[in-house]
Amino acid sequence: MHHVDWLIVLVYLILTMAMGLYLSRKGSKSLADFFVSGRSLPWWLAGISMAATTFSIDTPLYITGVVANRGIAGNWEWWTFGISHVIMIYIFAKMWRRSEVLTDAELTELRYGGDMGAILRGVKAFIFAIPMNCIAIGYAMLAMVKVVDALEIWQSLGIEAGDNNLKLFSVVGVSIFVLIYAGLAGLWGVVATDFFQFFLALFGAIIVAYFALGSVGGIHSLFEQVPIAYPDQDILSLLPVNFGGGEGWISFSKTAGITASTFFAYIFLQWWSWRRSDGGGEFVQRFAAAKNEADAEKAAWTFNIMHYVIRTWPWILVALASVVLYPDLADKELGYPKLMLDFLPVGILGMVVASLLAAFMSTVSTSINWGASFITNDLYLRFVKPTATQTELVLVGRLSSVLVTVLGAIAAFLATDVATVFRLVIAIGTGSGLVLILRWFWWRVNAAAELSAIVGSFLVGMVTSLSPWFKIEDFGWRIIFITISVTCLWVIVLLFTPPESETTLETFYQKVRPGGPGWSRERMKTGLFPAQDLGLDLQRVLASIFLLLGLLLATGGFLLLQQAIAWISLIVAVVGGVWLRHLSKLKIQPTPRPGLDDQI
Repeated sequence: MHHVDWLIVLVYLILTMAMGLYLSRKGSKSLADFFVSGRSLPWWLAGISMAATTFSIDTPLYITGVVANRGIAGNWEWWTFGISHVIMIYIFAKMWRRSEVLTDAELTELRYGGDMGAILRGVKAFIFAIPMNCIAIGYAMLAMVKVVDALEIWQSLGIEAGDNNLKLFSVVGVSIFVLIYAGLAGLWGVVATDFFQFFLALFGAIIVAYFALGSVGGIHSLFEQVPIAYPDQDILSLLPVNFGGGEGWISFSKTAGITASTFFAYIFLQWWSWRRSDGGGEFVQRFAAAKNEADAEKAAWTFNIMHYVIRTWPWILVALASVVLYPDLADKELGYPKLMLDFLPVGILGMVVASLLAAFMSTVSTSINWGASFITNDLYLRFVKPTATQTELVLVGRLSSVLVTVLGAIAAFLATDVATVFRLVIAIGTGSGLVLILRWFWWRVNAAAELSAIVGSFLVGMVTSLSPWFKIEDFGWRIIFITISVTCLWVIVLLFTPPESETTLETFYQKVRPGGPGWSRERMKTGLFPAQDLGLDLQRVLASIFLLLGLLLATGGFLLLQQAIAWISLIVAVVGGVWLRHLSKLKIQPTPRPGLDDQI
């Protein structure tokens, strides 16, 4: 990197730290200010912050590795989460906002009662804050370390050391900076800088794509060279299936980079089986921080468009260029930073490095703040000192940020491959999704069932991913096995444990007022209509899936010169959009309550 590049990066870092210091006053007022911004975020800021959170420095490296090893179709590993994110818009976002919780662990004691509800809250807060969250922070830090190493940043500063020492320097340096930034201002600092960081990171991705295409002679030349570089694999296919041909009307491509079982797991299992199937995780903070329910819904739509339609394709174009330029690269994920170093001019390189740093900071700062919220709100305040003052809780939140950052740094130092760690994150969170969905709509789900699902998914995911004796190599079969085994576990536990008390169930219904037939008794007792028309919302979900995935594939089809799938996908998107527009004009129809309506 040239001195000009360093200056650009330095200016960015100074501005970011200045904003964090300025907003630290807002984050210091109370626990709600530190973790949910005083519940006053506008929808556009909440939505952009959600998009920035899911765009880290690991993302372009991860996608580069996926495209090189499994083809474009390998991105269904994360595209299918669009289904659960659409469900989040119309089914869960408003209910999360009505619950007024700080974390998804706090929801457990609103939904469940007694000792088992308290145990579930504590166990869930610990698992989510420490092992799961720190592994996620670790793979984001690992990607940052890879970029630092690939750009030879330490060498340019005159520091020479062994590979492990350089990696240690990188991890420690990155951790200290992001900790100072995230620990000062709480969620206010995170979302405010997220807005700036998202557009900087998106601009950086577009710049890299522009120079990547220029390096291979343009987009037409790129598509001619990819099959030559990988003659035995269909890198360019958007779907790993063949339509028509001698093997039947629909057959699985023999040259696809993912197996049939894996694609099946992506499409039919992963999106509802994962632990964030109900919109939980870091997004809960954004919904809780939104001004009202309508803003929570708008924020969710903003995230989906930005995340799936807008920024997917610059990364994929760069990944395809790296496939052509570096076909023999041992670590395919390094194709992205290597292309930056080889082809970006002075000044532009510094700007793109700053954009990647922005992407990294937006994600890791959110994860640190999210993990600290569990430790502070669900462990310290709930079990250690319920009488703690707001000032004391903010201090605990900042100390918790230090703990989460240190553990994430350890995970980063031990890890070697971003895509492998990403799959581990998916595996240890798979299997609990169905019970998390049903708890909102069926009174019979109890704390014991959810506890067994959370713990079971973590343990089975770890064993099948890391154990030398029980590891399931095929990722699709791994997801299928985890989903079936964990589902059987929590269903058995549910059948042999009692339901929650009537008082607890009625309190939850009065607060959240979910739709559907699962709360008919509570509806009768409280005399309250549900706040949602579940049937209408499910239609909106289906229409939105057509719209979102249609736009995703249509954009990719036209960009990759695959006209047939582009036009078909565009038609699907238009049908979904027209249907959704029609449904948006309909109003919620109150659910009839036999007997009660007559009395009223």
